[in-house]
Amino acid sequence: MVTVSGLLLIAVSFGIGTAAYNAANNILFITLSLLLACLILSGMLSWLNFRDVTWQLHTTAPVRVGQDAVATLGVHNGKAVVPTYGLWFEMTARAVDRRVPAKAETTFTARGIDVRAALAQAGQAEVRERLFLRQRLDPGNATELEWIFKPQHRGVLRLELESVGSLFPFGFLKKHLATELEEEVIVWPAPVEYRRMAVAALRRPAGGERVARAGSGGDLLALRRYQMGDSHRLIHWKASARTRQLLVRQFAAESTEGFSLWLRTDASGWRPDQFELLVSFAATLAEDLFRADKLTRVALDADAPLAVRRVRDLETFLDRLALVEANEAAAPSSRGGKEPGEPARGSFPLEKGNRKNLITFAPDGPRGVAAYVDGNKIAAA
Repeated sequence: MVTVSGLLLIAVSFGIGTAAYNAANNILFITLSLLLACLILSGMLSWLNFRDVTWQLHTTAPVRVGQDAVATLGVHNGKAVVPTYGLWFEMTARAVDRRVPAKAETTFTARGIDVRAALAQAGQAEVRERLFLRQRLDPGNATELEWIFKPQHRGVLRLELESVGSLFPFGFLKKHLATELEEEVIVWPAPVEYRRMAVAALRRPAGGERVARAGSGGDLLALRRYQMGDSHRLIHWKASARTRQLLVRQFAAESTEGFSLWLRTDASGWRPDQFELLVSFAATLAEDLFRADKLTRVALDADAPLAVRRVRDLETFLDRLALVEANEAAAPSSRGGKEPGEPARGSFPLEKGNRKNLITFAPDGPRGVAAYVDGNKIAAA
């Protein structure tokens, strides 16, 4: 594409060419040749500037609502002799798979500056930013450009490199290359502050009943292969040396330590902003319980339960919370019972009829959310 300065150069070339033809002046013809050579050389150097340049995009997980996230664009110059100069990269962050109201004031934050997102025709919010390669990239070298953004809504966020452009070398021509490079990331719910109630939330059988599941008890349950996220302190070095593979110890958990968390997404009784607080509260509570080694299982509506034994299990649950929506056909509400937040008997998908140490949620006023264990209010946000 020809820039404004390029159009001026072409116009001057036409004027000098007309004058040179009418005056038959060799100096004017030489000047015209230099101007045309600059235009042609600009196009050739622009093509050469992009030759053998590659790029890749990746993000640093996790990505959470209201927290700075970093997307890294790696650029590599594969040429053997000629360096690369002055590239820019058009980045776009677009929310997908979530309905955005037409009048919503959806914003992202790019490099600490709040930017009001434009609403696309498909009803998706997006924000754009241009990253610049401000230093020359020598042959065979690579560099990384960081894009810092702050998503304001949970769900799926698509990061796209829409195009790569340059005005190099003289600014007479603007060269663009369209790309199809994109990456989708899951944005977890934002952590929220909540207050805890002075209630003995756990049922404590006398003596502590030993259960056959992995946990932090004192009895060895089994040995298993090391997986990403396991603590190095749990590695059984003798067994690992004998089998020539890393094995970790699993201890039997005590039934007095564990919570089961159940989140139901029935839309009845929840305001839209209150439902978002519900999801964030459930995510925050699950993380806090996991850090305290007190989260045993999680369930969402009537889906199969998920045993939480390692970090990956918690991340799977947070991924599901990032995508959950209010559901009119979800599990029946528990607020019709005698106590708020107490589930109907036999409705818990983990174990029918077993409601011991079961955390459920219910509205707390017009805007708040409360967590209950066996009908006792233990926390509120």
